[in-house]
Amino acid sequence: MDADLRSRAQAFGGRRVLVLGDLIADEYLLGTTHRVSREAPVLILRHRSREVKLGGAGNAANNVRALGGEVSVLGLLGDDDAGREVLDLLQERGIDASGVVRLPEIETTVKMRILAGQTNTTMQQVIRIDREGEGGVPRETADRLARALRERAETADAILISDYGLGAVGPVIIQAVNALAEEKCASNGGLPLLVDSRHGLIGFRGVTAVTPNEAEMRAVLEGRQGVALSNDDLFRETEALRERMGIQGLLLTRGKHGMVLFEAGRPPQSLDIFGGDDVTDVTGAGDTVIGAFCLSLAAEAGMREAARLANIAGGLVVMKRGTATVSQRELLEVL
Repeated sequence: MDADLRSRAQAFGGRRVLVLGDLIADEYLLGTTHRVSREAPVLILRHRSREVKLGGAGNAANNVRALGGEVSVLGLLGDDDAGREVLDLLQERGIDASGVVRLPEIETTVKMRILAGQTNTTMQQVIRIDREGEGGVPRETADRLARALRERAETADAILISDYGLGAVGPVIIQAVNALAEEKCASNGGLPLLVDSRHGLIGFRGVTAVTPNEAEMRAVLEGRQGVALSNDDLFRETEALRERMGIQGLLLTRGKHGMVLFEAGRPPQSLDIFGGDDVTDVTGAGDTVIGAFCLSLAAEAGMREAARLANIAGGLVVMKRGTATVSQRELLEVL
């Protein structure tokens, strides 16, 4: 591997990243397959264990932390048990959660995955149950998050926006992000400001980079075109969208087909998937990719260096089961 990549990864330590987005509790219930129920054609599982992990913006923050960065988080949680578990996990990981707002009127989003198997076999996910709060974020709360974003940007080395479409990144925050981008990064240097947005991608302007997956990009572009796009057309329209959004880089993740980096002033660069196609679980892989990409730019890597490091981190994390992270040590060992 390139020695420059290793030295760049070694520089991750102490870089300060501010993460704003949707905080999610990823809950895992594991059970041993017992028998088929007489009440209905379903499996009966003997409960083995329960685990809660950081999901959404919390997973992105957790990946930055695992890679050696210093992290603070802005987001919303309900005043409920799930919210308390997420807050405890953030604090246990050494992540500054002083900017997390807890509201009694909202419900913390929980994604429950039930896994089944025998004692000595690989556990398989049999069902997922999502519990999402309904209703919008109060305007005063959105204004409060926007003010905190502007204030904390003054001491950050990079900013990461993780938008899962659950309310934390609404119109007020998007407007604040765009204003911050115009003031501090303008996509030509300055403060790295990265966005991963599931449904609101085209609302952002002037940020440093965005990291959509291919399905998200096709939803945006094919919705506008009204037709399915070939890969050549997809790449051409993606580059055109990058230019219209006024951003320096767009890292398109394509699953088993790797990634493509679209960068201002340079031809697209394709990156083959790292580690081959031995994929165990893709849960939260996008959070690992943007976490490594963001931290690399905070460590003053070039866009192509950052994309290569993000590609390696993404390849490592999909070999792990469940919502997972890649540590700085793991990355350095590979490099």
